[in-house]
Amino acid sequence: MARFKRQIMDVKGIRRALTRIAHEIVERNKGIDDVVLVGIKRKGGPLAYRLADLIEKIENVKPPVGLLDITPYRDDRQNDNVFVAKSAAASFPFEVTGKTFVLVDDVLYTGRSVRAAMEALMDRGRPRLIQLAVLIDRGHRELPIRPDFVGKNVPTSSSESIAVCLSEVDSAEEVLIIRGKEF
Repeated sequence: MARFKRQIMDVKGIRRALTRIAHEIVERNKGIDDVVLVGIKRKGGPLAYRLADLIEKIENVKPPVGLLDITPYRDDRQNDNVFVAKSAAASFPFEVTGKTFVLVDDVLYTGRSVRAAMEALMDRGRPRLIQLAVLIDRGHRELPIRPDFVGKNVPTSSSESIAVCLSEVDSAEEVLIIRGKEF
């Protein structure tokens, strides 16, 4: 099947969406006391750091940022080394218990990645609250998970994919909808 790409966000659109999300995070939490941003590896990490920079411009204080590798927690990858891998799956310069965590990811699809991220957080302590910020919500949920902060809702069919390209990881800065075979 032939692939078709269409840009749905450019660099300015991504910046506007993240700026709005940063303001919403500050407003919903009445500031950023005890708020921690955690990027779900791979693309959630750069987005979390960008949000922290934007929040610093609003509040004059930069919230802590951590990274979370959910690979050992995914329900589609089971192996004998899961316990060992789980202990090294997070890079947190802070305590988990009692904090408000904002999980940050690029695309919300089935909800399984977010479920894995919540499990990984709970293995490290008891957050006071977990919120979810995503750049793109494309629908098709398999689990009852809903984002608190959304950059853009993009209804898709199961034959479409969303590609988020970020300058920290890719050679471009855009969001594409791809029809046809998975990329």
